[in-house]
Amino acid sequence: MNAAPNNPPTSPPRTREGVIERHSIDYIPLAERGGKVWHQGPFWFTGNFVLPTMVTGFIGPVMGLSVGWTILAVTLGACFGTFFMAFHANQGPRMGLPQMIQSRAQFGAQGIIFPFAATVFVYIGFMVFDTILATQGLQLVLPGNNFFWYTVLIAISIVIAVVGHDLLHFVQRWLTYLLIVVFVIITILAITTLGGDPAAPAATAGWDPTAFLVQFSLAAGYNISYAVYVSDYTRYLPENVSAPKLISWVYAGAAGSAVWLMSLGGILASQIPNADAIGAIKRVGDNLFPGFGTFAVLVSCVALVSIMGVNAYGAMLTGSSAVDGFRQVRPTVRLRVVGLVLVGIVTLIVALAIPENYLGSFNDFVILMLYFLVPWTAVNLVDFYLVRHGKYAITEIFNPKGIYGRWAWRGVTAYLIGFVAMIPFFSTTFYEGPVAQALGGADMSFIVGLAVSAVLYYIFSRNLDLTAEAEARRLSRLQLEGSAH
Repeated sequence: MNAAPNNPPTSPPRTREGVIERHSIDYIPLAERGGKVWHQGPFWFTGNFVLPTMVTGFIGPVMGLSVGWTILAVTLGACFGTFFMAFHANQGPRMGLPQMIQSRAQFGAQGIIFPFAATVFVYIGFMVFDTILATQGLQLVLPGNNFFWYTVLIAISIVIAVVGHDLLHFVQRWLTYLLIVVFVIITILAITTLGGDPAAPAATAGWDPTAFLVQFSLAAGYNISYAVYVSDYTRYLPENVSAPKLISWVYAGAAGSAVWLMSLGGILASQIPNADAIGAIKRVGDNLFPGFGTFAVLVSCVALVSIMGVNAYGAMLTGSSAVDGFRQVRPTVRLRVVGLVLVGIVTLIVALAIPENYLGSFNDFVILMLYFLVPWTAVNLVDFYLVRHGKYAITEIFNPKGIYGRWAWRGVTAYLIGFVAMIPFFSTTFYEGPVAQALGGADMSFIVGLAVSAVLYYIFSRNLDLTAEAEARRLSRLQLEGSAH
């Protein structure tokens, strides 16, 4: 780990002007850094406390797993997946860059296109499912067809993302308190008021090793997918923040909300036949008094719109980084707005094309995220913590002809071999590998991908000339410090 003082000096003054964030894929100068480490906790709590997280917990009971085993599977899976996600948080303040553009150091300015494509897929995919669920919730009390609400919700999320980093942090932080109050009540009601329906999955549920592994891998993959977000929201922190404290706050927020909401999903799906997220929350909440269920749904919809803004923001950053690898772009506000509008249009088109029964599509989406992102997170973390130890020439990351190059064979090769090694373990509705078949459909590919890509990248990097990079890092630091004056 890149060590940092546990008690850093007072944060440098913030010099950003105006309401709209002006940075995108560029470096955040030290003079513009600030913020509090503990804010990462509520940010990631609310970021993960959304209805698709709860839907992930439906899978165990649907496959015949009891509530107890489902809760254990989601707890182990979410805590395992969050481990990788949280350790990316330390990269933001050390490098001052968005999450994915950092990966040029391992993959090259153009070689990173493989993980970039997967990452944009993740962001837009989550936006699509968030849009669908939020629309279903709003239609409980408001008129309007799908096209109308999809357009309105996507537009609101784009506006939030245009304002940018500070507004996203503010909204996420204050939503945390409201979500905790409402869902403490919903959880208590789910435990105390449901039961007795002979058609509910709980009537026939028990232990099923395949279902347990599937639920575990879905929970792990869901939180691993957040790895591509993290530094986007830690890069404005002071460079010398405590790494253990930062990682701990991110881990607590993301893992805590995932375990809670996925477990609630398991309870609801086990007691309600053919449960859906909106209907289940409304039914349980109305057991307190008529209308409370609808209120809880609407609160969930507000959280969905907020995380849609987070997803739009991340898709814009990653898309801009991908284009910049082939043709240099200026990180202006105009670029951000154009990128966000394109993200919104694609999201609207895909949302309209998704079938009404989206649960199967959502499951495949989560699994596909796991396949494409696992080799990337392994390579990225090994490079940061074990190879370069958090030391990079930041200006060279933006130079395709610099020390990191256009195509970095070590990262690209480790990524591709890790991905190929996972294929026999794949288990989706459209393809099942031979090992997955032997395991009864359980998908353990992420363990293989993590191990293979991590080990290979570390071996490939044994002959990396880090001494030669030292001069580039020195010049980069001088250039960054000089541009700040």
